[in-house]
Order: sequence, then C-alpha cells, then structure tokens
Amino acid sequence: MVIVETLTRTEEFGKLTYLYSYKLTEGYILMDVKGEKKSIKSYGIEVERLDIRNGKPVNIITESIDNISPNREKVYKLLKTLHQHGVSPIHLIDVIGEYVDQYVGDFDIKLEESENIYLI
Repeated sequence: MVIVETLTRTEEFGKLTYLYSYKLTEGYILMDVKGEKKSIKSYGIEVERLDIRNGKPVNIITESIDNISPNREKVYKLLKTLHQHGVSPIHLIDVIGEYVDQYVGDFDIKLEESENIYLI
C-alpha cells in the first residue's frame, strides 16, 4: 500500500501531545473472476497516533484497514470523518467496521463495470 494523502491534527493533554495522522492508502487487490485473476485498485485507511512528552516521542500506535473499497471518494470521505472527530487508532475498527462491511460490495460492482466495458 502506498500513502496518497495525509490529514493531521494535534491534541494537547497537559504535558502530553498527541500527533494524529490519518492516511489514505492505495494498493491493488487480486480477485478471481471465472478462473482469471483481475487486479483492482483499492483504497484503505491508516491512522497513527504519536505521543510526545517534553518534545520526545514516547509511544506510537498505528492501525490500518486495507482494501476498503475501489471507490477513492468513499474512502476519503470516511478518512475526513475520522480526522474531524479525532478518532484514535485504538478505535478505528470499532468506528468504521460497519462501513467497511458495506463497502466490500463495491469490488463486485467494479468487476461488473469492467466486464461491461469489454462487452461494448
């Protein structure tokens, strides 16, 4: 997966600073279609929190979900929502798990669209 866009935010809690990075990732997923392997571009999300105390990193937490959807706009909208609400990587899967379950159907739609292109 390659990082194609990053949104950041900072939160202060006493002597502790949390630096959040919300990353849109891009990769490919291989799908089996009638015995043939088809490569489809897919997008995912990575969330990272770097904890800093007295100017020094003391902890880092990262969580990611790859291959959420082939629809970049859908995944980016989800990324922006996470950023706006300051979602921690610890809660990433709990917060967007249902969306990921819904969006997985986008891969079938993408395959159908690509097959229709070849039929024309």
